[in-house]
Amino acid sequence: MINDYLEVRNAEGMPKMVDETMALAFLLNAKNGVRNYAIALTEAATPEVRVALNAQLNDAINLHEELTALMIRKGWFHPVDLEKQFQMDMESSRNAVQIASLNLFPGDTSRLGDFATPYV
Repeated sequence: MINDYLEVRNAEGMPKMVDETMALAFLLNAKNGVRNYAIALTEAATPEVRVALNAQLNDAINLHEELTALMIRKGWFHPVDLEKQFQMDMESSRNAVQIASLNLFPGDTSRLGDFATPYV
C-alpha cells in the first residue's frame, strides 16, 4: 500500500473495497433486523401486531437473501467455500492494518499543482 493516500492515483481499487464494505455492513444490519423482528414477534401482545411484525420479518428475510445473492454474484462473499472466504477475510485484515498505520494527519497537506486550482 502506498502511504501517500492523498494522491488520487493511489486510490486505485478503493471504490471496489468501499462497495464490498458497504454491502457487508448492509448484510449484517439486515441480519440484525431479522433477529430483532423475530424477537419482537415472540413478544407481540395482539394478533394485529403479530401480523404486521410477521410481514416485516418476511421482508427482512427477503432483503437478507437478496443482499447475500448480490454479494455471492459479485464475488464478495463465499459462504460455502470457507478457504476462499478465509483468504478474503485475511486480505481485508491486512488492508485494515495498513490503513490504520497511515499518517492521517501529515504536517504538509499542500497539494497545489496536483489539481486544477483557480487561485495559485
